[in-house]
Amino acid sequence: MLISRRRTLSFLSAGALAACAQRVDVDEPSAAATPAEMEGPFFPPDTNIERDADLTRLAGRTERALGTMIQVRGRVLDRAGQPIAGARVELWQANAAGRYAHPGDSANTQPLDPNFQGYALLQTGADGGFSATTIKPGGYDVPSVGRRTPHLHWKFAAGSAELTTQSYFPGEPENEIDALMRRMGEPAQRLIVRAGAASTEGPGFDWDIVLA
Repeated sequence: MLISRRRTLSFLSAGALAACAQRVDVDEPSAAATPAEMEGPFFPPDTNIERDADLTRLAGRTERALGTMIQVRGRVLDRAGQPIAGARVELWQANAAGRYAHPGDSANTQPLDPNFQGYALLQTGADGGFSATTIKPGGYDVPSVGRRTPHLHWKFAAGSAELTTQSYFPGEPENEIDALMRRMGEPAQRLIVRAGAASTEGPGFDWDIVLA
């Protein structure tokens, strides 16, 4: 049976619309990249130190770091939501008293913790995941900024993509007064980790990091 020219154009138009619809699905907006934050002055001057995934223990010592032990878990993803395997992950932080084991923090009157590692170098697995056991850091005062809420410092690198940022804890009263968080505005909400399943080491916190 012959098909009229009008019906042929109708079929072609329908096909074109379907193709467009498929393209729209493919080109949906990608996930928002995790916002960058300042590195801060306390990145370790020497990273050729003990740097495994348990910051609460040091080799040759029986005592663990002071403070509330936590497990931080994350996934490094690309803008399409796909996991990035083999990404480099660096973590550094203050101890439970809010002091860094760094020469630049020597004016801080809070005590150092000789059993706290303070830095870790990790790598993501096939699922883009990583985890570390650490302690919840204390907040501290910065003369030029004011009160800093408890936070963790991070560097992520995969290929040419790099990100330096910080993560914050949910429900912290000092989140509301931290000047750096307030300056960021809404993007800071994406830097607040989610409370997750507890482990034998203590409370757990989860976080998805999206690299641009």
